[in-house]
Amino acid sequence: MSDINSSQQKRALTASTVAFTTCFAVWTIFSIIGLQIQKDLHLSETEFGLLVGTPILSGSLIRLMLGIWSDQYGGRIVYLMVMVTAAIATFLLTTVETYTMFLVTALGIGVAGGSFAVGIAYVSRWFPKEKQGTALGIFGLGNVGAAVTKFVAPFVMVAFGWHAVAQIWAAALLLMAAIFWFATDDEPMLKQRRESGVKPESFLKQLEPLKDMRVWRFSLYYFCVFGAFVALALWLPRYLVGAYGFDIKSAGMLAAAYSIFASLFRALGGWLSDRYGARLLMYWTFIVASICTFFLSYPPTDYIVHGIKGDLAFSMALHPMGFIFLVSVLGLFMSFGKAAVYKHIPVYYPDNVGAVGGAVGMVGGLGGFLLPLTFGMLNDLTGIWSSCFMLLFVLMTIALAWMHFSIVRMERRVVPELAKISKDLHELSHPAPLVLTDWNPEDHDFWEKTGKRIAARNLWISIPALLLAFAVWMVWSVVVINLPSIGFKYTTNELFWLAALPGLSGATLRIFYSFMVPIFGGRRWTTISTASLLLPSLWIGFAVQNPETPYVLMVVLALLCGFGGGNFASSMANISFFYPQSQKGTALGLNAGLGNLGVSTVQFVVPLVIAAGVFGSLGGEPQEWVKGAVIKSIWLQNAGFIWVPFIIATSIAAWFGMNDIASAKASFKEQSIIFKRKHNWLMCWLYTGTFGSFIGYAAGFPMLIKILFPDINPTQYAFLGPLVGALIRPVGGWLADKLGGARVTLWNFVIMICAVFGVLHFMPSAGNAGDFWGFLAMFMLLFITTGIGNGSTFRMIPVIFMTERLCAAKGQGSDAIANAKKDAAKEAAAVLGFSSAIAAYGAFFIPKSYGTAISMTGTPNAALYCFISFYLVCIGITWWFYARKTAAMPC
Repeated sequence: MSDINSSQQKRALTASTVAFTTCFAVWTIFSIIGLQIQKDLHLSETEFGLLVGTPILSGSLIRLMLGIWSDQYGGRIVYLMVMVTAAIATFLLTTVETYTMFLVTALGIGVAGGSFAVGIAYVSRWFPKEKQGTALGIFGLGNVGAAVTKFVAPFVMVAFGWHAVAQIWAAALLLMAAIFWFATDDEPMLKQRRESGVKPESFLKQLEPLKDMRVWRFSLYYFCVFGAFVALALWLPRYLVGAYGFDIKSAGMLAAAYSIFASLFRALGGWLSDRYGARLLMYWTFIVASICTFFLSYPPTDYIVHGIKGDLAFSMALHPMGFIFLVSVLGLFMSFGKAAVYKHIPVYYPDNVGAVGGAVGMVGGLGGFLLPLTFGMLNDLTGIWSSCFMLLFVLMTIALAWMHFSIVRMERRVVPELAKISKDLHELSHPAPLVLTDWNPEDHDFWEKTGKRIAARNLWISIPALLLAFAVWMVWSVVVINLPSIGFKYTTNELFWLAALPGLSGATLRIFYSFMVPIFGGRRWTTISTASLLLPSLWIGFAVQNPETPYVLMVVLALLCGFGGGNFASSMANISFFYPQSQKGTALGLNAGLGNLGVSTVQFVVPLVIAAGVFGSLGGEPQEWVKGAVIKSIWLQNAGFIWVPFIIATSIAAWFGMNDIASAKASFKEQSIIFKRKHNWLMCWLYTGTFGSFIGYAAGFPMLIKILFPDINPTQYAFLGPLVGALIRPVGGWLADKLGGARVTLWNFVIMICAVFGVLHFMPSAGNAGDFWGFLAMFMLLFITTGIGNGSTFRMIPVIFMTERLCAAKGQGSDAIANAKKDAAKEAAAVLGFSSAIAAYGAFFIPKSYGTAISMTGTPNAALYCFISFYLVCIGITWWFYARKTAAMPC
């Protein structure tokens, strides 16, 4: 800092703030021009919310990556790239005509929102710690860009049309990019690093701080203060026009005033954080926000009191001036809160400002996407304008409660003298009582006295968490067969896509989830991953109540259900650390087998709960289900809502009842060694043949029954296959423990081929109506074999890697043997997760193969013959590498 003069600081801060203001103006452009696009394309409220929120989504998701790049390569060059990219996307907006292309272009415009993570990393490098709160608060004034758009854009749009707004904003952003580049210098830390020849930390190393739960608590705060600010900035013009009847110019000016008010005071919030402490400011922020949103959420209501002398009528309603006042106060304290959150980051994470700031900004920005979309859905569902503030009230009170209880817990552990050093009470890294610092399940005495009880507790909490994950993952397999009957106009191929997409996203997420347990800890990650299931569960409940919900939104919800699919990888990796080698097969079989019951559970429970108003008036009105002459009422929203209370209860149980194992910690780099292991890729192939078949058949079974046997109700039978497949999985693990995993797996694939031929025999064909009961019996056999194969292949993995590592350490002493066992456990856990990730793509490819084969040939036969060919290859791999007498790795 001694080499930096005040002139450099001022130029860096001024240029960054003006650039961020310009980017923010572009980022929120749809809040004004979206109103005209809505009229031109006749969009519903939900479609409008999706259009407005799409740039916020992409701008939020990219913040983490941009923040890391800023730490690695410097904020100046990354800032330039962001502005140029966003300018090009904004100009291209004027060349598209369809709703889908508007959404695609909006994704590119969203890059402008990523500028926040870049600017935070860039600006913080120019100022000492005691001035960073003020500097970042001034930088945050760039939020006023939303006001610029709301104040200026309506007049430009009325005079010249919305195309002119996009073109002018794009040109302004390009001009700002040029000014910024020539007016600023690279940050001093970057220059010093270049001169010394030090390489920047790797991308994965930059992610390490994200395992700290404090980062995600800060993220929730920012979701509430920044996400809600962006959401209201986007939503207020629509709200004022609809709720109070303002014209677009007046609504735009009032929304602009709110944005100015909620932005200008961010600098004051930064100064207050430096002066009085960010924690105190956060308390005031959430208390005042909770009070304001409570009053704003109260809808206009007429009351009639039956008095002694007759009826007394009166009304309660928030008039425009009162509304504007409360929203202004809310915006003021949101601006304080935004500054207070970012005061913490350079103090707690001085070497990872970009990564942590990007992660916090990403979650906050996601609020700007999720909340407007949810506001539109709530409007469609409740018909109450103030429902958006009802939601904000709930969020603010949750954030306040979590912050308070976290602070109380920290203050009980803090060193008293620390309060004299800093106005922000720092958290200390003491081992939590639920972290197991001494864990050795291979020690017989330890296992019998202590380990068995702890492992069992973790297993029996993990199982219901995994069951719920599978239930949410596969919920679309039941929902899609009911959508056409309640008014959704989707084609058969589109329905197959909805059934298949959770498999695609779930499989992809498993790749990342595979490595999360050693990084975050099993208890923390189980809690986070289980709680994440609330998002798709709640949204599905709202979306299916409106037949006008756009297909694009349904696709998004189907992809979000992949959260459930990803959980399997981390759950299996976690449980593998708790059990000794001799019992891993059974333990993993129980965890996976009973967890897999979620598939049959969803296919059994959902048809029951949608037949009745389980949640009463809270669950919404029923839909009219029509098929031929049959008409009945169903509550399809219960397919999502039914899991919510169980998800909440299980998340709490995981947080307070499970354990983290200290010795199971490993970075991604340590685990990535599995990509060099041949047996990792071989077991991925074999597990795709077993689990990939199980989950793919489960996802496509209801639709396949409906198409091949239209007179059969698929919901009466579809759950049976996943049920037997899940229940038999522990038997597969037990058999593998007794007979050897390779032998069981080999013969299992032989029977699977026979079962597929049986399915082909009993299917309808030309001149043959088929035999449903024979078809069902063959599929039951197929599900049984997939379940046994799931258990046996997962038993093979720990044996293979333990044998390989011990052979490599042979003759090197007891320490080398001990390290080999630890390495084998970590590698096996990573392979368990990664192979499950690859195998989970079966949930996408099998239903999609059915759909493709039917659309091309009229029958699914071609897909089934492809599956037989795949199983033949699996037999060859199993025999050659693991089952024959002279195999290199018999198991």
